[in-house]
Amino acid sequence: MIRASRRLRLGEKALIILLLVLLFLPLEGEGPPPGALETGVERRVADLRFDFLGWEAEALWGKFTLWLLQPQRYMTEADRCRFVRDWVEQVAEARRLEEKIAEAYTDPSVEDPAAATAEIRTQRDRIRREIAIRQPIAEAIIEEQVGVILAQDASGLLGQPAPPVGIHITPLPYVLILSLRERITVIHQEELAPGLTADRADALEKEIDRSFGVSSLVVPIGGMSAWPAMVLEFPSLQWWMEVAAHEWVHHYLYFFPLGWEYGDNWEARVINETVASIVGQEIARRTLVRYYPDLVPPEPEWAEEEEGAPPPPPPPSDEFDFNAEMHETRVRVDDLLLRGRIEEAEAYMERRRQVFWERGYRIRKLNQAYFAFYGSYAAAPVSAAGKDPVGPAVRRIWRSTQGDLRQFLRAVRGVTTLEGLRGKGG
Repeated sequence: MIRASRRLRLGEKALIILLLVLLFLPLEGEGPPPGALETGVERRVADLRFDFLGWEAEALWGKFTLWLLQPQRYMTEADRCRFVRDWVEQVAEARRLEEKIAEAYTDPSVEDPAAATAEIRTQRDRIRREIAIRQPIAEAIIEEQVGVILAQDASGLLGQPAPPVGIHITPLPYVLILSLRERITVIHQEELAPGLTADRADALEKEIDRSFGVSSLVVPIGGMSAWPAMVLEFPSLQWWMEVAAHEWVHHYLYFFPLGWEYGDNWEARVINETVASIVGQEIARRTLVRYYPDLVPPEPEWAEEEEGAPPPPPPPSDEFDFNAEMHETRVRVDDLLLRGRIEEAEAYMERRRQVFWERGYRIRKLNQAYFAFYGSYAAAPVSAAGKDPVGPAVRRIWRSTQGDLRQFLRAVRGVTTLEGLRGKGG
């Protein structure tokens, strides 16, 4: 889903390479001068920063202890699939109960929400204990099932995926994204502790915008490419498999130029995330076909926007197409910024945010940083990426491989620019 900042990614690389028994440790250069943006931002978020090393140590220890036991090895394939299905249903049930509890505490007709939810909370707590006990085994089964398909179709060594698949379902950090105001691009990011409140996030954004003349946004994420990859709890087996494969692509690309330039090259970031999205969706689909055929979704439509081709027909007038509306918004913002009309672009984004809000999309802030973050995921033809040509170029290479994931990854892993994509036929 998202790569950690440069400071954290160096640590992640070392951990991944250590796991692969490679003797390589990147050296960190000198920090920026005291007045630099990076130093100034880090100073302001010092008490909010996510404890990556503490999380990593705990997650790796959990993976190591399970590896010693490997209880899933003694289960048949049918039992493994049933175990995962039951666990996903437990997660869904726990979330349903939590929604009931939250509703009772906000319903003015409920005089004593504690008493009204006592039985529900007891049931919720029991299910949560069972989820926690079973989670490591469920994670291991998902890792192995996704890994089988990756080793077979993308990158494998002696029948195992290379690098190995690793996920850990956990509360995820928030990410602070900084963009230029005059042009949509990520210039810096910081990982912040989970549970950051909206009021504190807003205050931090305003302080950073005022101090550095940038556009900033604190965003929640669904995954992060540490090892094991951080994955948000969400009761969907397809989603977990897609995120596991998506983050695996980031791990794979660590060893190639496309991964090396993620944090320093906007085009490389968009290529990287788009490749990870395409491969993640495809691997999730193939894994479901093999292990959970009743859950297989429709094949994604990679309808392409060839030059000169007519646009797709608009949805019925009574429907609100979020992706199409966000695409239109991004195109208009890019046009205004290209002409230097920054304040007008920002006013337009706020008006559009209100339109989205009225349609039920609770977007807290729509600015350059919003598009810098969400626009880097350009796997779909119509999205927050707007008319960025990188996404279409990646998709053309994907179509040219006719679904060969191994060939696709080899074609793009050394490419870090739009020009390079076009040289590959994109």
